[in-house]
Amino acid sequence: MDSVVSDAARSVVYPFVEAEEDLKAWQTDRTRAPVATKIVVAGGFGVGKTTLVTTVSEITPLQTEALMTEASEEHDDLTATPAKTTTTVAMDFGRLTLDEDLVLYLFGTPGQERFWFMWDDLVRGAIGAVVLADTRRLKDCFPALDYFESCGVPYVVAVNHFDGSELFEPDDVREALTVPQHIPVMIMDARRRISAIETLLALVGHALDETEE
Repeated sequence: MDSVVSDAARSVVYPFVEAEEDLKAWQTDRTRAPVATKIVVAGGFGVGKTTLVTTVSEITPLQTEALMTEASEEHDDLTATPAKTTTTVAMDFGRLTLDEDLVLYLFGTPGQERFWFMWDDLVRGAIGAVVLADTRRLKDCFPALDYFESCGVPYVVAVNHFDGSELFEPDDVREALTVPQHIPVMIMDARRRISAIETLLALVGHALDETEE
């Protein structure tokens, strides 16, 4: 699966870069620019959104991580993620180039309810969304599912399998979340590049299918 990712595109390209011998033809020819698409990565607090964006991004990802303080303890449940010390307070941003035809721009949403007011701006123009879920606290992804259902944005459900947690079949997760049959549900590991890319490819395919309909 790594073969679908352009190796040359893993370097950040800025206007002042002089070493054009390392660039692909489409990176210097504006008439051959690939299609740019926006994808949103959403889900509950501490479910792995920042990890997924960081894992697949070919550029240094933009992160708005802030240290968690005592003031947030009554709002953020750390039972399933006791080692978590930071949280996203605005968004994560990364980029992934697929072949020479498609560039994905990834926007990770903040998970806490107090930051949901940003979602409308982050989702505007997106072709689809990945809703990350943790089987230890499935209820945390319901707000994201309801949001994308209500605004008509195509989405897939990706269960981020954490070490030490019980592994469930996709059909079991689908039933627990009452996700419609036409919505892809998959088990993945946000720390593994191949697994994360497969999830994004599944979303792109699903979004195309929804558009054709």
